[in-house]
Amino acid sequence: MLILSTRFRLNGENSMSLNLVKQVDLSNPVHLLAFGFGSGLLPKAPGTAGTGVAVLFYLPMAQLSMPAYSMLVLASAGVGVWICGRTSQDLGVHDHSGIVWDEFVGLWITLIMVPPGWLWIVLGFLLFRMLDVLKPWPIKWVDKHVSGGLGIMLDDILAGIMATLCIQAIVILTS
Repeated sequence: MLILSTRFRLNGENSMSLNLVKQVDLSNPVHLLAFGFGSGLLPKAPGTAGTGVAVLFYLPMAQLSMPAYSMLVLASAGVGVWICGRTSQDLGVHDHSGIVWDEFVGLWITLIMVPPGWLWIVLGFLLFRMLDVLKPWPIKWVDKHVSGGLGIMLDDILAGIMATLCIQAIVILTS
């Protein structure tokens, strides 16, 4: 059983500091999924690491029929709202940077209907990460105004939708 402590410093209005220690328990299947099988625990760029691990899961998923792939992504998004919300509650922190299940789903949305080949996977990875980091409207609005598991998931779902629209436009323009 692997349990990691995460420390947070919160500054209140009166400048008093409070250290909160919450535990990530990777033997808990909900935490294991939320933290992307441990990829979200990397100290630098956990979202990028989580997206990279999501590529590994995408490779066999890409062999599914479009209806099966779409149903799997939709189910992953729905369950992800609960997984991310529950883990966020367990840790006492909204959208902890190590929660990367939303990056998994966002990438899988990005890669819906891409042509086969690493060029498209890499392009999808880069577009998704760029949109997830820069958070153009409406992604930024959702990130700021929607809370809980839905808020954690929805900004990445929107980034995935925007990225897949960009990729499909490139596919059309280059064919």
